[in-house]
Amino acid sequence: MYGDVVGTPAFLAGGQIGSSWQKDRWVLGLELAASNTVSDGTNTCLAVSGIVVSANCKAGPDFFVTGTGRLGYAFGSQGHTLAYLKGGVAWQHNSGDVVNGNEFRSEIYPFGLAPQNGVRFDYGRVGSVFGAGIEQALTPAWSVNLEYDYLRFGGPRVVTPPTLQYPPLAAIPPSATRLASSYHISKIGLNYHFGADPRTPGWSDTPLSTTNPIFGTPPIAFAAGWSLESGTRLWLSRGRFQWENGPPYLVSRLTYHKLDGISGELFERVDSPWGIFLKGNIGFGRFNSGQANDEDWGLMPNFLAYTNTSSGVNGKFEYYTADAGYDFLRGSTYRLGAFIGWAYYGEKSDVKGCVTIASLRCLAPGDERTVGSQDTDWNALRIGFSAETMLLDRWRVSADVAYLPWTDFQGRDNHLLRDLTTYIDHRGSGGGGVQIEGALSYLITRNFSVGIGGRYWAMWSPRDSEQFSTQAKQQYTSPVTSGPYPANYRMERWGTFLQASYRFD
Repeated sequence: MYGDVVGTPAFLAGGQIGSSWQKDRWVLGLELAASNTVSDGTNTCLAVSGIVVSANCKAGPDFFVTGTGRLGYAFGSQGHTLAYLKGGVAWQHNSGDVVNGNEFRSEIYPFGLAPQNGVRFDYGRVGSVFGAGIEQALTPAWSVNLEYDYLRFGGPRVVTPPTLQYPPLAAIPPSATRLASSYHISKIGLNYHFGADPRTPGWSDTPLSTTNPIFGTPPIAFAAGWSLESGTRLWLSRGRFQWENGPPYLVSRLTYHKLDGISGELFERVDSPWGIFLKGNIGFGRFNSGQANDEDWGLMPNFLAYTNTSSGVNGKFEYYTADAGYDFLRGSTYRLGAFIGWAYYGEKSDVKGCVTIASLRCLAPGDERTVGSQDTDWNALRIGFSAETMLLDRWRVSADVAYLPWTDFQGRDNHLLRDLTTYIDHRGSGGGGVQIEGALSYLITRNFSVGIGGRYWAMWSPRDSEQFSTQAKQQYTSPVTSGPYPANYRMERWGTFLQASYRFD
């Protein structure tokens, strides 16, 4: 009826080793890679009816190994750029659990009407991997690659926990289901080629195309002195925010999804003669066609096993990043550096209308009054890598990958349909996240370029996050705050952007 697909935003870090053979422009290779993963994801599962207490499914893949063959073609006048396809076998380790929602706990029944039932899974599984990428030689020994991989796995059969239904009050025996998983993974990699000269003066300054270059001299994509690049972006994106009142058992969850928006953005990067750089962006946007699902489990005293309502969502969002870094590999046609910085993402949503999916009666069809609102503010520390290189005389590719080792979240959920003042404050500090983006740019002149790119952001709070509930007990009285109660929060936003920029040397 609802749910069953668990998204697991993840950050991967690992290494690879391989060997390649080249004949003319064709390159054939074998590669073995291993990656450790930081990930987190939960969603509703086993929701078959409003009279049955459904479950919360959690998944957390934490390790991948791939063995692949690679076929590529080297292009450009010197064959420094390799486009390739790859495929082979993959292995993953995954763990998680399936835990029933609230089974009618209340002041009268503090332990519920049944023991809290759940099952845990922990397994490794062999699957398949397919991918494509571009690798650019920086020197004879060093290269950088950008890659997309798709991994697919089957999974074991898992016995689902026994649960309750009402009405009539009855126990539902365990059943079984089968797990399956698939992953979309983007990578940036730095490769060292054994047996090659690590540095050859002027090697990267050779012409990038066999025709006359658009500039009268070899392309100086990245100046040796001071440089400022300034530009604008238009980001078409989709967002998601989820918070749940729970662990260890789930009481309620609100999911804001399909938040399709458009934002305008300014970005800049300043480079110094010493390899130190500063970069950042700031953007503002809106979304008008989102959806919110409000779920509850085991509501007393009415014995509502599972409720789910759907509403429309519109709102606005804003964000910025600010980084400082150092290019440890740098030439006239490439640069590769590490950075540390800060990220902020804020979102304000209004929830309109209310349509019943399970159990709880809501508003009449066509009633689009505002029933709630949600404010969210995320701050995070960023640590990552930034790479840019020329592919051909006019084409430049760039990528940023950042791991967020610490996040701080604050938010407020307002319930406006209730007769008495009710709102919930959110707090969560110490979570994690990932931010990655890549762009392909075309140099119209030496200094002016246009491009297209993609971006994915995800942040989540730790599982010991908190919420504080504020509610008026009766009319004309001051609201009373209670808590903290356990909670969990996570967000995602991803999409495609168009950009234009000008560089001042």
